[in-house]
Amino acid sequence: MDQSNQRDQLREFYYNSWKKHRQQKERLSPLEQQIVATIKEHPEYHKILEDKETCLSASYLPEMGDNNPFMHLGMHIGLREQVSTDRPTGIAELYQRLVALKGIHEAEHAMMECLGEMIWRAQQTQQMPDEIIYLDCLGKIT
Repeated sequence: MDQSNQRDQLREFYYNSWKKHRQQKERLSPLEQQIVATIKEHPEYHKILEDKETCLSASYLPEMGDNNPFMHLGMHIGLREQVSTDRPTGIAELYQRLVALKGIHEAEHAMMECLGEMIWRAQQTQQMPDEIIYLDCLGKIT
């Protein structure tokens, strides 16, 4: 499966999760519940996720200053999974410290900067993400 098909499937899953939540006719799966909870925290994305055509076709170009809502929401979900499993070891403690300083949402946004940097480095070097550098970055913001 090529990347555009994967992208479309992911976007459609977000769209359908948000639609199911709004219609309140079907029970949400645990993953759908996580997605909806994250979407609720980002009202700036609601309009995008309520229009299937826009949801599936929009391009987000960082060089044009665009913020990809799907990447942003996915990073929140991924970060929460890291914290819930304490993987990498120590991230849950760093998260709690940062939440005490900034609150949940702002703490996650600060941590997502480090997560994004780690992912970017791994892509540039074509190596596995470096958890030590990631935890070091997180330690600097707490």
